Amino acid sequence: MARALERAEEAWLLGEVPVGAVLVGEGDILAEGFNRTITWTDPTAHAEVVTLRAAARRLGVPRLPGTTLYVTLEPCAQCAGAIVLARVRRVVFAAADPKAGMAGSLGNLVQDPRLNHRAELTRGVLEEPAGELLRAFFRERRAERRR
Repeated sequence: MARALERAEEAWLLGEVPVGAVLVGEGDILAEGFNRTITWTDPTAHAEVVTLRAAARRLGVPRLPGTTLYVTLEPCAQCAGAIVLARVRRVVFAAADPKAGMAGSLGNLVQDPRLNHRAELTRGVLEEPAGELLRAFFRERRAERRR
Protein backbone atom coordinates (compact mmCIF):
# COMPACT_ATOMS: atom_id res chain seq x y z
CA MET A 1 0.00 0.00 0.00
CA ALA A 2 2.94 2.31 0.64
CA ARG A 3 3.89 1.96 -3.01
CA ALA A 4 0.31 2.78 -4.07
CA LEU A 5 0.53 5.93 -1.93
CA GLU A 6 3.69 6.90 -3.80
CA ARG A 7 1.79 6.50 -7.09
CA ALA A 8 -1.01 8.67 -5.66
CA GLU A 9 1.52 11.41 -4.92
CA GLU A 10 2.66 11.21 -8.56
CA ALA A 11 -0.94 11.76 -9.64
CA TRP A 12 -1.15 14.90 -7.52
CA LEU A 13 1.99 16.30 -9.17
CA LEU A 14 0.18 16.02 -12.51
CA GLY A 15 -2.96 17.69 -11.15
CA GLU A 16 -4.86 14.41 -10.94
CA VAL A 17 -6.92 13.29 -7.95
CA PRO A 18 -4.28 11.44 -5.90
CA VAL A 19 -5.27 7.80 -6.16
CA GLY A 20 -2.67 5.10 -6.78
CA ALA A 21 -2.85 1.37 -7.36
CA VAL A 22 -0.46 -1.58 -7.44
CA LEU A 23 -1.25 -5.10 -8.67
CA VAL A 24 0.75 -7.95 -7.14
CA GLY A 25 0.89 -11.58 -8.20
CA GLU A 26 2.97 -14.28 -6.49
CA GLY A 27 4.87 -11.61 -4.56
CA ASP A 28 5.86 -9.64 -7.67
CA ILE A 29 4.57 -6.25 -8.77
CA LEU A 30 2.82 -6.88 -12.08
CA ALA A 31 1.74 -3.28 -12.72
CA GLU A 32 1.15 0.00 -10.99
CA GLY A 33 -0.58 3.21 -11.90
CA PHE A 34 -2.45 6.26 -10.80
CA ASN A 35 -5.35 8.40 -11.93
CA ARG A 36 -4.87 9.74 -15.47
CA THR A 37 -8.35 11.04 -16.31
CA ILE A 38 -7.15 14.60 -16.88
CA THR A 39 -3.76 13.96 -18.50
CA TRP A 40 -5.18 11.33 -20.86
CA THR A 41 -8.57 13.07 -21.31
CA ASP A 42 -10.16 9.74 -20.45
CA PRO A 43 -12.95 9.47 -17.89
CA THR A 44 -12.21 5.75 -17.45
CA ALA A 45 -8.51 6.22 -16.62
CA HIS A 46 -8.86 5.62 -12.88
CA ALA A 47 -5.86 4.18 -11.04
CA GLU A 48 -7.37 0.70 -10.86
CA VAL A 49 -8.26 0.55 -14.56
CA VAL A 50 -4.88 1.95 -15.61
CA THR A 51 -3.17 -0.71 -13.49
CA LEU A 52 -5.36 -3.63 -14.60
CA ARG A 53 -4.90 -2.69 -18.26
CA ALA A 54 -1.12 -2.46 -17.85
CA ALA A 55 -0.95 -5.87 -16.16
CA ALA A 56 -3.17 -7.54 -18.76
CA ARG A 57 -1.05 -6.11 -21.58
CA ARG A 58 2.19 -7.11 -19.86
CA LEU A 59 1.03 -10.67 -19.24
CA GLY A 60 -0.92 -11.00 -22.49
CA VAL A 61 -4.06 -12.20 -20.73
CA PRO A 62 -7.56 -10.81 -20.20
CA ARG A 63 -7.95 -12.20 -16.65
CA LEU A 64 -5.74 -11.72 -13.61
CA PRO A 65 -6.65 -14.52 -11.17
CA GLY A 66 -4.48 -15.00 -8.12
CA THR A 67 -3.62 -11.30 -7.94
CA THR A 68 -4.03 -8.69 -5.24
CA LEU A 69 -4.87 -5.08 -6.07
CA TYR A 70 -3.77 -2.43 -3.58
CA VAL A 71 -5.52 0.91 -4.07
CA THR A 72 -5.50 4.06 -1.97
CA LEU A 73 -9.23 4.78 -2.36
CA GLU A 74 -12.21 2.44 -2.33
CA PRO A 75 -13.06 1.46 -5.91
CA CYS A 76 -15.99 3.15 -7.65
CA ALA A 77 -18.62 1.23 -9.65
CA GLN A 78 -16.53 1.28 -12.85
CA CYS A 79 -13.40 0.05 -11.11
CA ALA A 80 -15.26 -2.53 -9.03
CA GLY A 81 -16.74 -3.88 -12.26
CA ALA A 82 -13.30 -4.03 -13.87
CA ILE A 83 -11.95 -5.88 -10.82
CA VAL A 84 -14.71 -8.48 -11.12
CA LEU A 85 -14.22 -8.85 -14.89
CA ALA A 86 -10.45 -9.25 -14.40
CA ARG A 87 -11.03 -11.91 -11.73
CA VAL A 88 -8.73 -10.20 -9.22
CA ARG A 89 -8.53 -12.47 -6.17
CA ARG A 90 -8.16 -9.81 -3.49
CA VAL A 91 -8.65 -6.05 -3.18
CA VAL A 92 -6.96 -4.06 -0.42
CA PHE A 93 -7.93 -0.43 -0.13
CA ALA A 94 -6.95 2.39 2.19
CA ALA A 95 -9.61 5.12 2.43
CA ALA A 96 -13.34 4.50 2.15
CA ASP A 97 -15.28 6.61 -0.37
CA PRO A 98 -18.70 7.39 1.09
CA LYS A 99 -19.78 9.24 -2.08
CA ALA A 100 -18.82 6.70 -4.75
CA GLY A 101 -17.33 3.58 -3.11
CA MET A 102 -18.64 0.26 -4.36
CA ALA A 103 -16.59 -2.03 -2.15
CA GLY A 104 -18.64 -1.49 0.98
CA SER A 105 -19.70 2.17 1.21
CA LEU A 106 -22.58 2.62 -1.27
CA GLY A 107 -22.70 -1.01 -2.26
CA ASN A 108 -20.35 -3.94 -2.65
CA LEU A 109 -19.99 -4.85 -6.29
CA VAL A 110 -16.70 -6.72 -5.77
CA GLN A 111 -18.48 -9.24 -3.54
CA ASP A 112 -21.97 -9.29 -5.02
CA PRO A 113 -23.17 -12.92 -4.88
CA ARG A 114 -25.18 -12.42 -8.10
CA LEU A 115 -21.97 -12.04 -10.10
CA ASN A 116 -19.76 -14.88 -11.32
CA HIS A 117 -16.70 -13.69 -9.37
CA ARG A 118 -16.18 -12.25 -5.91
CA ALA A 119 -12.94 -10.78 -4.62
CA GLU A 120 -11.67 -10.99 -1.08
CA LEU A 121 -11.72 -7.54 0.49
CA THR A 122 -9.52 -5.84 3.06
CA ARG A 123 -10.39 -2.30 4.08
CA GLY A 124 -8.55 0.48 5.90
CA VAL A 125 -4.87 -0.39 5.26
CA LEU A 126 -2.95 2.91 5.67
CA GLU A 127 -6.32 4.63 5.74
CA GLU A 128 -5.15 7.77 7.53
CA PRO A 129 -2.26 8.75 5.23
CA ALA A 130 -4.35 7.99 2.14
CA GLY A 131 -7.29 9.98 3.48
CA GLU A 132 -5.08 12.90 4.46
CA LEU A 133 -3.50 12.95 1.00
CA LEU A 134 -6.95 13.26 -0.58
CA ARG A 135 -8.12 15.88 1.94
CA ALA A 136 -4.98 17.97 1.38
CA PHE A 137 -5.40 17.77 -2.39
CA PHE A 138 -9.00 19.00 -2.26
CA ARG A 139 -8.15 21.71 0.30
CA GLU A 140 -5.52 22.98 -2.12
CA ARG A 141 -7.98 22.86 -5.05
CA ARG A 142 -10.59 24.83 -3.09
CA ALA A 143 -8.00 27.42 -2.06
CA GLU A 144 -6.92 27.84 -5.70
CA ARG A 145 -10.52 28.43 -6.77
CA ARG A 146 -10.93 31.18 -4.16
CA ARG A 147 -7.93 33.12 -5.49
